[in-house]
Amino acid sequence: MVGREEAETRLRTAGWLQIPALQRIFKALDGGAGRTRAVGGVVRDTLMAHDRTSTDFDLATELSPDQVVKRAHAAGIASYPTGIEHGTVTLKANDLVAEVTTLREDVETDGRHAVVRFGTDWSRDAQRRDFTLNALYCEADGTLFDPLDGLDDCLSARIRFIGSPEQRIAEDRLRVFRFFRFSASHGHQRFDPAGLDACREASNTLGNLSAERVGSEMTRIIALSKVSRTLHTMADAGVVYFTDEQLRQLESYEDLAPYPTGRGRLALLVTDGSAEALQARWRLSNEMIADALAVLRAARLVNLGAVNEAAYRFPKQVETAIPVAAAIAERNTEEVAQNFQRLNAFAIPKFPLSGADLLARGFAPGRAVGLELNRLERIWIDSGFSLGREELIGRIEG
Repeated sequence: MVGREEAETRLRTAGWLQIPALQRIFKALDGGAGRTRAVGGVVRDTLMAHDRTSTDFDLATELSPDQVVKRAHAAGIASYPTGIEHGTVTLKANDLVAEVTTLREDVETDGRHAVVRFGTDWSRDAQRRDFTLNALYCEADGTLFDPLDGLDDCLSARIRFIGSPEQRIAEDRLRVFRFFRFSASHGHQRFDPAGLDACREASNTLGNLSAERVGSEMTRIIALSKVSRTLHTMADAGVVYFTDEQLRQLESYEDLAPYPTGRGRLALLVTDGSAEALQARWRLSNEMIADALAVLRAARLVNLGAVNEAAYRFPKQVETAIPVAAAIAERNTEEVAQNFQRLNAFAIPKFPLSGADLLARGFAPGRAVGLELNRLERIWIDSGFSLGREELIGRIEG
């Protein structure tokens, strides 16, 4: 566990704090006087030395949304009222984007939406957040502001609800999914007992959550590198439903894949023909589902020993498909490695014929051309992609 002093030094010297555009925003919003602070992910991840790919920033401020807009305008910073009814204004300085939200406290919640009022009390703002490691703030000069003493939880990678887990979940039931996501991404797949119990108790109250919000959380969860224990725990708690076979395959995939991905896991979740149901349940895009099904088809070819055909037919999915195939067929890492060797040794060729070749030989335009091309392509693949154009032309059936 990293010590407090080392973590706070890391925060004070963080590279992102030196970005001129960010300091420009801090200056415009009285950051030097502590009226505006960075909050949430960028603070948490810096303290934990956690890899971070997002370049956006969340800031909390005592200033009202109107004041934020006026001050940004005066400083020549672009502003957009992206969530102004909730107190959020998006600012853009050069290429840096910051969401600035006025301090808030909940007045009324129904588990999906909250009525809030704006204020200047940092402790009240912190108390309405979800987990202690997300209620950490950073001054413009890198000084940590920790109104709820959450730093120890952050440094020990403990995902703990602020106050009563039951109350936090009642305010926004999506926090059930966020508890599991953060436990996987920042908590080493360890689950705070009180939080887990509260999630289990709330599992039968999640039906009113929108499919988009649930899908957003679930796609982020399955995209994490190590998540099989989390998915098992979620299923045991009644938060999601996966079959025993799906859970076995997901666990196996994580062990077999050099770099487990969300698209690989999604392919495993539609192996039983449930793509349409999963798409509706998580409101997934057509592109995501089509990609998952393509990975699955490529995996089936791999399990037939046709790695080269999988590469030819599904060049964008074949690398993902190899460990997926192994998880489905209960193969081992040695077989995965062998299939990757076969793939790396194969240069994907281009089918040497086209519809024009058949039309030139008397075929009438239409379905017959496609059927004959498919037949010839099958012959070409079965030859190990060795037949040339003239050899295939000789096999055309007029």
